[in-house]
Amino acid sequence: MTINCKGKLIDLSSPKVMGILNVTPDSFYDGGTYKVESEILKQVETMLSEGATFIDVGGYSSRPGADEVSEQEELKRVVPIVELILKHFTDTLISVDTFRSEVAKQSIEAGAAMVNDISAGKLDDNMMSTVGKLGVPYIMMHMKGNPQTMQQQTDYDDLLMDINFYFAERIAAAHKAKINDIIIDPGFGFAKTLEQNYKLLNHMELLQITDQPILAGVSRKSMIYKTLGTTADNALNGTTALHMIALEKGTKILRAHDVKEAVECVTLFNQLKTK
Repeated sequence: MTINCKGKLIDLSSPKVMGILNVTPDSFYDGGTYKVESEILKQVETMLSEGATFIDVGGYSSRPGADEVSEQEELKRVVPIVELILKHFTDTLISVDTFRSEVAKQSIEAGAAMVNDISAGKLDDNMMSTVGKLGVPYIMMHMKGNPQTMQQQTDYDDLLMDINFYFAERIAAAHKAKINDIIIDPGFGFAKTLEQNYKLLNHMELLQITDQPILAGVSRKSMIYKTLGTTADNALNGTTALHMIALEKGTKILRAHDVKEAVECVTLFNQLKTK
């Protein structure tokens, strides 16, 4: 199972870690942390040295109820950061976290390697055709509504079956747009209650029917800290516990704030699998 990133084949038979770099003032965990170039570069260097295969750059917070951000503002936040990272760390595989085709296009043209779309093309009709023309891997996430409305849309006939139907339709649309490398993200915390998040995690192996690599994004999310009665700042241990479950259920990419611990999880998981 491989994906082609800028001519480099990434083998996902051993799971990989995607480090999160939020350049937003209001993300739920690290919002506003990385404001100046030196802080951004230091964080990227840390994540790469700890074993991140990808760096996911986002300029639009998708936490529940997040503020709307204009396309121009998102471009202003994201594209210069892509250029900055690649100027200092030339081989970095950058994923751009956006649901807007123009942000995806300009970021890829600036040197990013893949597109990570929380809406799977549903919030921008041009997204899939744009990604198809750019010829880059596409991460499509399951969500209903948008970040402002998604938590009011948690009704499902059958959670896992509904998500699989959603991906079947979105994958068909992506193939029609000539997207070759597709990764699915079940969207923990997006249009799902706390209980639904755990049901999804507990049965995530059922998503393997799509025959696409799976990305899991549970890092420091409310499904962890609310269950533990703590805060995002104190949710690293819980994150690590759920990362191992996600790997056991077939996850190929862990999207994480804490790269070192996620990479350790993968190392231990791989060791288990060889015995």
